[in-house]
Amino acid sequence: MNANFSMGLVLLLLIAQPLFGQESSPRSYIAVPIQGQEAPEIDGYLTEECWQNQAASWSSGFVQRLPHEGAAPSSPTYFKVLYDEKFLYVGVRCEERMATDINRRMSRRDGNNGDWVEIILDSYHDLRTAFSFSVSAAGVKSDKYITLNGAEEDIAWNPIWYTASQVLDSGWTAEMKIPLSQLRFGAAATQEWGLQVQRRILRKEELVVWQRVPQDAPGWVSEFGELKGLTGIQPQRQLEIQPFVVGAFRTFEKELANPFRDQYLPSATLGLDGKVGITNDITLDFTLNPDFGQVEADPAAIALDGFQLFFQEQRPFFIENKNVFDYRISAPTIGSPFGQDNLFYSRRIGRKPQRTVVPAEGQFVDAEQSTTILGAVKLSGKTQKGLSFGVLETVTAPEFADLSNGESALIEPLTNYLVTRALQDLNDRKTFVGGVFTSVVRQDVLATNFLHQTAHTGGVDFLHQWQDRNWYVGGNVVVSQVAGTPEAIIRTQQSIPHLFQRDAPHLRLDSTLTTLTGTGGDLKLGKAGKGHLQAEAGLTWRSPGLELNDVGFLLETDIIQQYTGISYRSINSFGIFRRAVVGYKHWLNWDFGGKLNYIDWDISAEATFQNNWSVVAGYFSQPHIYSKSLLQGGPRIRLANQYGAWWGLNSDARKQFYMTYSGWTKTGPEGAYYLLENRLGLRYQPLDRLRVSAIAKYTQVGHRLQYNQTILHEGKPRHVVSLLDQNTLSFVFRADWVLSPNMALQYYGEPFVSTGRYTRFGWVVNPLAAHGAEQLEALRMWEEAPESGHYPVDISGDGLPDSSLPNPDFSFAQFRSNLVYRWEYTPGSELFLVWSQGVTDTATPDRGLVASLRNQVFSQTLENTFLIKLTYRFHR
Repeated sequence: MNANFSMGLVLLLLIAQPLFGQESSPRSYIAVPIQGQEAPEIDGYLTEECWQNQAASWSSGFVQRLPHEGAAPSSPTYFKVLYDEKFLYVGVRCEERMATDINRRMSRRDGNNGDWVEIILDSYHDLRTAFSFSVSAAGVKSDKYITLNGAEEDIAWNPIWYTASQVLDSGWTAEMKIPLSQLRFGAAATQEWGLQVQRRILRKEELVVWQRVPQDAPGWVSEFGELKGLTGIQPQRQLEIQPFVVGAFRTFEKELANPFRDQYLPSATLGLDGKVGITNDITLDFTLNPDFGQVEADPAAIALDGFQLFFQEQRPFFIENKNVFDYRISAPTIGSPFGQDNLFYSRRIGRKPQRTVVPAEGQFVDAEQSTTILGAVKLSGKTQKGLSFGVLETVTAPEFADLSNGESALIEPLTNYLVTRALQDLNDRKTFVGGVFTSVVRQDVLATNFLHQTAHTGGVDFLHQWQDRNWYVGGNVVVSQVAGTPEAIIRTQQSIPHLFQRDAPHLRLDSTLTTLTGTGGDLKLGKAGKGHLQAEAGLTWRSPGLELNDVGFLLETDIIQQYTGISYRSINSFGIFRRAVVGYKHWLNWDFGGKLNYIDWDISAEATFQNNWSVVAGYFSQPHIYSKSLLQGGPRIRLANQYGAWWGLNSDARKQFYMTYSGWTKTGPEGAYYLLENRLGLRYQPLDRLRVSAIAKYTQVGHRLQYNQTILHEGKPRHVVSLLDQNTLSFVFRADWVLSPNMALQYYGEPFVSTGRYTRFGWVVNPLAAHGAEQLEALRMWEEAPESGHYPVDISGDGLPDSSLPNPDFSFAQFRSNLVYRWEYTPGSELFLVWSQGVTDTATPDRGLVASLRNQVFSQTLENTFLIKLTYRFHR
């Protein structure tokens, strides 16, 4: 298997006769201005005189998109669009035979539960971006900003608009009032926008659309119909100012003699958020002293391989418009272990301070768990000539750890973050070229000399589509440079993503360097739609010196990876299936020294049945594995071949009770590696307003070559590994009680426990041997010394202890919960009441998982945080 074979699969598709889906021509709707009539009162009834205006037609002619594309809908739908100089008004009539057929499940904003209708406006008319507004039969609103022709959706976009719905005997109706200031469009006297209207009928899992878009279409926004008749409207500049006040009160168990743990800690914060329309095309967002106390805690996780964990962004300021700044080096449609590598990872801003202060015996230390964000400014927009851009500037405060002797130590310096991104549409929006630049500048790094003083990255990217956007070729190149003290640069060279100290002839550890430079990139060719076949092949690389982790995310360097995937999908339902897809994909991975380190190939199948249940299954094989990071700076080591499978089963999500089960396993010969993970999720909605769910996950791992530590013996490193037996159990519980479309009570709780036991210690003597027995030499050990917690070991082989190993066995337990009351008391203004609890504990695993949870979590005193946050949004 090689790259020539991969490209051959795609070229075969190029010369093959394409299987085109049925074409659909764009429809048009002519909006009518409200003239001489009062604007409608947004109550959902559609009884005002303007809705009876015969000059404005009720448009129908919807067709199914799901489950049977192009078929007539089970119930008719009609909509009408009116406008004046400030607002766009939308009325929708959704007919049903009986009101009892209408599903009125509730959720908080953006939940998209129950029956709903949606209007999507491509007001730029760039066939790529759009603004979505939807409302459910229960009156719950949802909104999102769509980019990349439907490939990305920003549900954190929360504009101010007004809507209501009413359930009638003959169906239900919806009414919307959308301020033009929330949309982006040019100053032309006559406007023409892209338009799509959708309706979901939950009981039939039916999605109907006004403008038919084939299932095999290569995009979404580019296939919309047209909204015409908009004359005399002017772009509106947006202005929103939102001050907020936060009060918090923390309680925790008092620690004797520790002045920083005196049981109670009150605090108060003032801040300001804002949004200013510089022009109709350009918006300035800013935040001063932001607070994110209402944000849910990160899920618990533990990593034993040394690699960093990736957590999703949950802070509203950084979520909104995040797609503008997104610059993933490679994002193959088939997936990739390096798909999260990104020049901008917003979780770096406000991160936990990177220096740890260890107090002297008898002393105590108090350090913040996050860095204070003094302020942030975000400028973003898209011009009428097709230039999308974003600029983000953020400043974080210096953080100090306070010591009980009255001293303090700098743990994170004053830092400035800058991220810029630009993307230009060309060739009738079928070609895109762009660039990115990021910069991190720190002050007073001498006090934390392990950090870079500056870090800069830049990149250029392109995408070209042809044959009605059916085929594409794209790529990017990025360059990075970090600068700092020799201590900072050698720390980077020796860190997990790089490991310059390992036995690779193309690498050299240099302790004199004060800068480090590297490159990365991706080149791919693919077929996106039009027919049953989809495919993609590409090549991505990260040079050894590439470094992105100051404001980006980089998992690993010194890689050249080739990837290929091909899939065959059903377009229409057949037999017992609504839809099905089968696929093949593979990855090959080399280092910059030309050594092949990794081969992986997968086959998979997934299907949705006519009863709306679904299944997925797959098999993978890894017949060639060498790891350059397992020994964390030690030599490249050969691993046993591995293979495995994954599976999943989902019940009908429309029902009150919903179940999902999934799992995967991986194993290899000689007991070298074993993994089994099972995940069960249950959701129950006894009332339209109440939903509860639970997810339980249990994971077992057995690894014969789990790295433990490196011991220097007679000037030579001895890399110690052992057999790891790890068991992990987590349980996530959620409850959502929606009191009204603007008021909700939500609970999230997660107990988590992971235990690990290490046995059969040995040190690596022949890392490239084909069999595990030849790779290791057993390490003679004595019983653990109780006073030190270390094992005496004999490395020289003379029968006497000449070194020691700390006992690596562990039991890590954690519990986190959030109870949040949210009330949007007026559009854009909110009240939050939050109660958070948490505890984290580490111990020796002398009990089972359940016993560890009981003793390390539920028998402990929980830390409590009570928070109240009040915001008010001034707008015009």
